[in-house]
Amino acid sequence: MNRSLPNKQPHLVHPKYRADIDGLRAIAILSVVAYHAFPGWIKGGFVGVDIFFVISGFLISTIIFGSLDNDAFSFKEFYARRIKRIFPALILVMTACYALGWVVLLPDEYKQLGKHIAAGAGFVSNLFFWQEAGYFDNAAETKPLLHLWSLGIEEQFYIVWPLLLYLTWKRRFNLLFLTVAIIVISFTVNIGKVNSDAVQAFYSPVSRFWELMIGSILAYTALHKVSLWNNAKQKIGTALERIISSNAPAPNSPALRNAQSLIGALLIGVAVLVISREKAFPGWWALLPTFGACLIISAGQHAWLNRTVLSHRVMVWFGLISYPFYLWHWSLLSFARIVESGTPALEIRIAAIFIAIVLAWLTYKLVEKPVRFGRKTRTKIIALCALAATVGFVGHYTKLQEGLGFRDVAKLNSSAFYGYTKIDKSYIVNGCGFKRTEDEGKFAGCISDKRDSAKFALVGDSKAGALANGLFSESSNKGRWLFIGGTGPNGAPVPIISDEPIYSRNQFLIKTALEAIVSNQNIQVVVLTTATRSIFHLSNVDSIDDLPANKNFEVAFAGLDRMIAELVKAGKKVVITVDNPTLKDPKLCIPRITALSFINKAMGLPRDRICSIDYDRHIELSAKYRLLLDKLQAKYPDKLRIFDTLDQLCDMKNRVCSSFLDGKLLYKFSDHISEYASVRIAKKLIPFVEDFSQSSVQ
Repeated sequence: MNRSLPNKQPHLVHPKYRADIDGLRAIAILSVVAYHAFPGWIKGGFVGVDIFFVISGFLISTIIFGSLDNDAFSFKEFYARRIKRIFPALILVMTACYALGWVVLLPDEYKQLGKHIAAGAGFVSNLFFWQEAGYFDNAAETKPLLHLWSLGIEEQFYIVWPLLLYLTWKRRFNLLFLTVAIIVISFTVNIGKVNSDAVQAFYSPVSRFWELMIGSILAYTALHKVSLWNNAKQKIGTALERIISSNAPAPNSPALRNAQSLIGALLIGVAVLVISREKAFPGWWALLPTFGACLIISAGQHAWLNRTVLSHRVMVWFGLISYPFYLWHWSLLSFARIVESGTPALEIRIAAIFIAIVLAWLTYKLVEKPVRFGRKTRTKIIALCALAATVGFVGHYTKLQEGLGFRDVAKLNSSAFYGYTKIDKSYIVNGCGFKRTEDEGKFAGCISDKRDSAKFALVGDSKAGALANGLFSESSNKGRWLFIGGTGPNGAPVPIISDEPIYSRNQFLIKTALEAIVSNQNIQVVVLTTATRSIFHLSNVDSIDDLPANKNFEVAFAGLDRMIAELVKAGKKVVITVDNPTLKDPKLCIPRITALSFINKAMGLPRDRICSIDYDRHIELSAKYRLLLDKLQAKYPDKLRIFDTLDQLCDMKNRVCSSFLDGKLLYKFSDHISEYASVRIAKKLIPFVEDFSQSSVQ
């Protein structure tokens, strides 16, 4: 075989069209849409994405393997076809989201949308969402482009896989061995990370590639007719034929094909009905939809289920529009949630799905097909790349400009509604005193005040990051601050020193932070700020005020105790800030007014959706958490103080804790305080810390 450079002429080998695969696409997209629109009914519908991964791996690898076998692979044509397939609908949907966001989204939301558009145009959406939060977080519902995470993984696969295969083929290595090796490595990473870092396992291409590679190995065995697989299929088929009929077994064993597709459908059905957001996913659970899809595809188009159900024209039609349908449906549902400040009414969700179907069909007919199958390919490729780059640049510019606050929607929704306070950050510099400067980049936040050496340190997770704004802004000459913390790709320095496996992810960061603080002789008081759920290692499902009875209580106490003991031993005093109440996501509490009157009228806007909890009820629900703090206070009566934030976050006169106070929103995202609230707390916390510092002078 001539193993020269890839042919520059477009000679890619393409698989024969199979209507049943479009039908399988229909199953995948309808499962995903049903889950997003009716999550209480179809709890595992999100596994449709995993089915898409297998299909993509199979089709793309069939093209690459077949083209390499014929010495006809062309990188130029391969990527040209990918661009024509992916870019048109993607550019259209991102542009539409930007336009709708212009009249609907508040500045911080629009800033985030701009970042997500830039990430989508750069094929790295999954990496950005990995840094932000989990797919199943409540805040995820208000991200109109969240679903681009899966497209990011596929695009990264399209970039890496052809190059790996070509280099392997060029050096005459075994392509099947490479495929199996990647499956093993990727699946091992998936299993290893799904419990310790579920967000990474969900979004990382390394822990997801195995799903696409299942399709790849299926493509290889189909093209090269691997004898071991065929012999096994023949034996199983013969046995099935003898059970079903006394006649001699057919050469291609239709009974086996039918059994394969039916078992595959059963696995997918079980996945959709049994898997839920509470499961450790992908993990082992992802084997159900991926192997189900693999069995259906390998059964061939002549299996009964494939030819009668999946090849039905209605299923094929949904399969043909599945890509634009996927892009449109989530964005529409997400904007409906944003405008409604909560889960939209059933009729609104149904209407959004119907509109998404219409838009998907129009996109397929008027945009996708003309671009993919028309002439002037080179001109189209240049135009599509230029448009994608322009859209990405506009998104990035919007992020840099803090969400373009001059828009009408920002004026209609005064800054008083979302708690924004202009904070001068010109005196904040990167760096927080690590002996090894390379460690600084491992933290989401590592900053100090250039006006003077820090006297006080703030350490903790993203809750500490939200508080840092106010502390730096309100600090005085009596003592400046440094901050080590936040939540990023490497986790967060949760202030617990423990050998317990549940805290293993946080140990490197917190021990590194502790080392820096202990060695800093200028630091007199260390403020520890972290979420209740971080202390007790609660899941997203458990992360409410009501702490399950004694869950991880003793190990949490021991871990905090070790942290405090190390600081006290180094001559530091410690302040622990009491975690704030957990209310609904603040975006669900804003009486939003859009810049389009017909939307306000249709949605019945504006509405007042203040989220609140009775003060005494909150105290009751957080009793176990407060008991832990009281026990620590009793153990370190002179070295530890507890600072309660409730008097700054609650209406003490009416004894209620709500999302608003004095007409300002106290929370910025999830259960993290706003800039306004951070300044409000800092004005009380800073004198508290300064007084404590003075009392510690020996």
